[in-house]
Amino acid sequence: MSHLSDEQIKALELKANDIRISIIDMLEDAGSGHTAGPLDMADIFTAFYFHILNHDPKNPEWVDRDRLILSNGHIVPVRYATMAHAGYFPIEELKTLRKFSSRLQGHPERVALPSLETTSGPLGSGIGQAAGIAYSARMDNRKFHIYVLCSDGELDAGNSWESIMFAGKNKLTNLTAIIDRNNIQINGMTENVMPLEPLADKWRAFNWHVIEIDGHNIQTIVNAVEEAKAVAEKPTVIIAHTIAGKGIKEIEYDYHWHGIPPSSEQEKAWMKELRTLGNKIEASHYN
Repeated sequence: MSHLSDEQIKALELKANDIRISIIDMLEDAGSGHTAGPLDMADIFTAFYFHILNHDPKNPEWVDRDRLILSNGHIVPVRYATMAHAGYFPIEELKTLRKFSSRLQGHPERVALPSLETTSGPLGSGIGQAAGIAYSARMDNRKFHIYVLCSDGELDAGNSWESIMFAGKNKLTNLTAIIDRNNIQINGMTENVMPLEPLADKWRAFNWHVIEIDGHNIQTIVNAVEEAKAVAEKPTVIIAHTIAGKGIKEIEYDYHWHGIPPSSEQEKAWMKELRTLGNKIEASHYN
């Protein structure tokens, strides 16, 4: 496993914090959108766009780029924010979220931005799309890797398990799924709405290699992806245990924040909280 230096970890943690700030800013300005999921996935998206993915923001349609499929499209503010910070488009454009004629709609539209890969909204479709891309890539002897990011709540959808079964049967080793295991969905906690546990055992039963991690630990995220790429006989799922609304104490673990934006007063308070956190990160590791 590659070991990130303290300096690299600090830079990635600060970037994730900046991305959370951008998410809150764009959601408040839009006056609508999803808050909890985007905040809890900021560390994972940061690790991917700034360390893991083989990609080129200046050549987003590069044929040999890794493919990142977002299945739960409602958390797309975190993808927009991360792509902007990575150089795909100006950060200022984030202010157009959910506006008429904007490229940044509430659910991603594949043709609106290069390298979005898929249009997503209906839950449960992403694993099947990713499995199809992985299967065709293997047929064409392409070496890029396919990642699909999913919510835990969308695993209620039966078509997810059809795709999981297909990928396991065909031993799609070029496919890695990452599950945002934040334990919430739109109308409650997952284990109350439709219990998913024992989740890891279910994936193993469909012939997947399973890794469980802390989804907020940058080094652990990187290590898990490296392990996934080293597995030679089956696809891998990374169950990332996350905290819904991560970074904002007022809303952490609260499913009510699945689909509402902050008010202007909350934005001011939350920005202060995140800037304070950023200062703590800046002071860590070396001092």
